[in-house]
Order: sequence, then structure tokens, then C-alpha cells
Amino acid sequence: MGEKKTDNEFERNEIVRELIDDFAEQIKRLAYTYVKNWAVADDITQEVFISCFKNIDHFRGESSYKTWLFKITVNRCKDYLKSKWFKSMVPFRGDEKVEVAASLDDGLIQKGEEEEISLKVLDLSVKYREVIILFYYEDLSIQEIYDLTGIKMETIKTRLRRAKLQLREMYEGVE
Repeated sequence: MGEKKTDNEFERNEIVRELIDDFAEQIKRLAYTYVKNWAVADDITQEVFISCFKNIDHFRGESSYKTWLFKITVNRCKDYLKSKWFKSMVPFRGDEKVEVAASLDDGLIQKGEEEEISLKVLDLSVKYREVIILFYYEDLSIQEIYDLTGIKMETIKTRLRRAKLQLREMYEGVE
């Protein structure tokens, strides 16, 4: 009986290791889009995979591993944004744009125009930023976004429309 448990532990470890290899960067980028801080995004990414490791045996297969991990990530980010610690922080007003631009260079965006759009996406409110990132950057369908967030599909479509309109207005306002 103990040998079977060891086999299960080995299998669980292998699955989690593969998930980390496949999705760690996407999870970190997704977390960043919520919290706008790479160090916090790193912490949330670690928390997501710790949670994954602890709960992998309870994964029911009703969604893909990617959707499951994204759901954990979104929930962790929302918990962080609701936390007393986050709310008590004084917003930093110094080199925010420099830090964001340098961090984006890490792989989120590569070209100048795309970088400009990405910075504008990060300026959207969370509810609009969330659907834009999931739909365009993570290539999730509206159904997958619904499965992940629980937001009604019509609301997702409306938020996508409004977010695109806001981005267009921001972009045109610069030119």
C-alpha cells in the first residue's frame, strides 16, 4: 500500500513539474496584469503552484489545467487586491513607467507600438484589463473566460467592447 502512495506522489510531482514548466511564465504575466508589481506577481505564481501541488488530486478535469491554474491565479490576485496590506500601501509615483517598460521588455511585449498598447492596457481598470489580457494575450475564448471568472458571457463581450473603446480613445488622445 505504501508503494502505491509513493507512485501517486511521484506522478503528482511530475504533473506539477510539467505544469510549472508549461505555465509559470503565463501565470506570472497574468498575475502582473492584476497587481502591476513583478515581485508580487512572483509571489502569487509561487502560491498558485503550491496550491496546485496541494490540490492536484482534487482536479476533476472539467477544464484544462491551464484554465484551472488561471482561475487559481485570478482568485489569488483578487484576494491580494482586497487585502488590508494592499489597501494600506501608499501608491508609488516615481519611476513606475520606467519599471513597467523595463519589465515588459522581459517578454510581455517586444515592439515599440505593442509596448505602448500594452502600457495602455495596464492603465485600464481591472475589470476591463482582465478580459483584454485573457482574450487577446492568453488567447482564451469567451467561454473559457466565463469558465475561469464566472462572469456572464454577455458581460464579458460588453467589457471587451468597452475596453477596446477606451484603448482606442487613449491611443487617439496621444497622437
